[in-house]
Amino acid sequence: MLNSHAPDGQPWHITVLRNRNGMVATFMDWGATWLSARVPMQDGKVREALLGCATPSDYLEQTAYLGATVGRYANRIANARLEQENIQLIANQGPHQLHGGPEGFDRRRWQIVSQSDSEVHYRLDSPDGDQGYPGNLLVDLWYRLDDENRLSIHYQATVDRPCPVNLTNHAYFNLDAEHGDARQHQLQLHAAHYLPVDESGIPDGGLQPVADSSFDFRDGKIIATDFLQDEHQRRVKGYDHAFLLDSAGDVSQTAAQLTSADGKLQLRVHTSAPALQFYSGNYLAGTPAREQGQYAAHQGIALESEFLPDSPNHAEWPQPDCWLKPGQQYQAETVYQLIAIG
Repeated sequence: MLNSHAPDGQPWHITVLRNRNGMVATFMDWGATWLSARVPMQDGKVREALLGCATPSDYLEQTAYLGATVGRYANRIANARLEQENIQLIANQGPHQLHGGPEGFDRRRWQIVSQSDSEVHYRLDSPDGDQGYPGNLLVDLWYRLDDENRLSIHYQATVDRPCPVNLTNHAYFNLDAEHGDARQHQLQLHAAHYLPVDESGIPDGGLQPVADSSFDFRDGKIIATDFLQDEHQRRVKGYDHAFLLDSAGDVSQTAAQLTSADGKLQLRVHTSAPALQFYSGNYLAGTPAREQGQYAAHQGIALESEFLPDSPNHAEWPQPDCWLKPGQQYQAETVYQLIAIG
């Protein structure tokens, strides 16, 4: 894995975290990317819970943001424009900006500040004007693995000019060891409202209640149950929507719970972010896969912790301000806990 080189001519640097249970999580410095999560099961086998590529260089050939750290602003900004400050960003999805622009944080070499068996600390310096964003931004990121199989991601950032900041990880989970259609997983989302979008994923109107809709996952259901059963889903070929979380930034509360089709592995998500983007892998087809060549559409589920999409242009939404100002510190944490349950 270390013989090939990244676009900057330097080798990839792989970090492996382990805990006392035998869980192994793997990362690389390019994109501060989460590569793998191998979980010991009750039957003594080890199950891979994360979609990923066969080699680091394969990550350059995919556009699904597999496991990458996304920024400066995750999700979409309409017309690639910060209306409040009259700032034009660099577009990379038609007229809009997606996941921080064409050369976002997923396409950067992150500095390894320190690493141990249980933690790796990455840092990235984003200069003024990067992808159109104002100000110099310094980001620190910690991945930590504890003995309860909790992989926590802690973000910290500062700026010298006001700038919206929205960092997330774009891991895709298939709790059936990467096999099969992930829409057979059961999902519980503790959220009473979701945000409709147009065909480009740009917010279309305001927040809507999930009650009496295909977006109601409060009691948990198989993802396939109501798949493509309404116009809001059909616009984007499935679920690719932000849900405003009931936990409202309280990381001690469970935001979401995903269970494998065979019922033997469960993912619990806790986050300080106000929203989760639930993406059912609608455009995964053709993505280089770890073992079988290419992934199919819907083979992985993303649960991205973040602000609502296009938040810099919607101060009216009921969530904290996404604009980071000089003298302030951006702090966010998301915890993914993988539990073998029989």
